[in-house]
Amino acid sequence: MSVLRDMLASWRAPETVMARRLAGGPREDRALATLMGASLVSFVAQWPQLSRDAFLDPSRPLDARFGAALLATIFIWPLFAYLLALASQFAMRLFGAPVSGFGARMALFWALLAIAPLLLLNGLVAGFMGPGPAKTLIGALTFAGFLYLWMRNLRGARRVAQGGQ
Repeated sequence: MSVLRDMLASWRAPETVMARRLAGGPREDRALATLMGASLVSFVAQWPQLSRDAFLDPSRPLDARFGAALLATIFIWPLFAYLLALASQFAMRLFGAPVSGFGARMALFWALLAIAPLLLLNGLVAGFMGPGPAKTLIGALTFAGFLYLWMRNLRGARRVAQGGQ
């Protein structure tokens, strides 16, 4: 299935999509490509707010803001994501639901990519409306959706690790 179809299907049946994503065996190139895609979407989602902030406070130009966001989102965040996936793998083992390292990574990375439409919406609201109840609501929905997808993806990865696809 295509990535866009899988992103939509993740909201209906995240465990099934995760099992399908893990069916080809551990492929780190796919995990890294998924994470880089999520990082790129996250970077693009920040553009409206960065533009708004540069307009409201011209002491720091827009290109400096873009550069800082690029560094943080494309280069630093992926390193943190790998550490977060490792921590989730250890937490799953601690709670008696072991999952493979690749499964934990793909569960997190796929949740980050599947949440992309809400990230883009959050960026648009932050850029056009600024701080306020709408931004808070969309941000909370985005975070809740991410947690939902991540936990369900981890459950799907655990099922694959146990052999019960």
